[in-house]
Amino acid sequence: MGPVTAAEQTLAVEFSEHRSHLIGVAYRLTSSVADAEDAVQESWLRVTGLSASARAEIRDLRAWLTTVVSRICLDRLRSAVVQRERYVGPWLPEPLITGPDDPLDAVVRDDGVRMAALVVLDRLSPEQRVAFVLHDAFGVPFTDIAGALGVSVAAARQHASRGRRAAAAADPPPRVAMSEQRDVLERFLTALASGDVNAVARLLHPDVVAIGDGGGRVSTALNVISGADKVARFLVGLARKYGGARQLAGREALVNGDLGLLLPGSSGPGSTPRAPRVNAFAIRDGLVVALYDVANPDKLTGVDF
Repeated sequence: MGPVTAAEQTLAVEFSEHRSHLIGVAYRLTSSVADAEDAVQESWLRVTGLSASARAEIRDLRAWLTTVVSRICLDRLRSAVVQRERYVGPWLPEPLITGPDDPLDAVVRDDGVRMAALVVLDRLSPEQRVAFVLHDAFGVPFTDIAGALGVSVAAARQHASRGRRAAAAADPPPRVAMSEQRDVLERFLTALASGDVNAVARLLHPDVVAIGDGGGRVSTALNVISGADKVARFLVGLARKYGGARQLAGREALVNGDLGLLLPGSSGPGSTPRAPRVNAFAIRDGLVVALYDVANPDKLTGVDF
């Protein structure tokens, strides 16, 4: 292995500058932190694997890398479709936990990375997701999107249009101010601590859903629970099962840029053992409209409880 050339040093610096953007693209496309990091690393290997003359022909490195990452993610998405056919229970995105001065802060600040938005993206076909996200979120031209998908420009436009319509029809709740999130979550946890089903239900939106993802490996809701009364009874029942609402309070953390809870495993006397999990929330009209319980251990490997 020879000495690093000035051109290679420059390439490394430029790639580092684009890394946060690429992680954001890959995570939006795959809903997986691990897959996003793998895709970005693979894009680095591909650009460094080019000859010096081939690299010199790249006019816009950011655009070139975005297209490469998108192709890699498209392959991952197509494989995921097959995996999900055998998946036990609902599938939720891998949560992205960030703290102060986190290098991924720029990623989670994007409204489209909130859990509610990613859940909608997971319902799209791989081609619709790639076309819609690349064009609407990152402004990638349809000529580049067509190249990433291996289709005509007209087909790329159609995929994006269908993805856009599906996302609009799903109407995911928008991100609300952090102060409102904290207020709603504090009142919600206080109501849960009281054990009063009606008090909990009053803080739930009429259209509320509770979605659990245990991947068939740990205990959580096997089916989506809908409606304020049903969700309230489910949550109060869980609090009793696991030894009181305090066991469900967890530690506050930013989950996909919104306020959520990290709940470490518990096995206290007189209560049922509980596997670690991450809870994310969505709020609409000052009420909890969605609760996401990510408990599949495969999706929590990077979480520091």
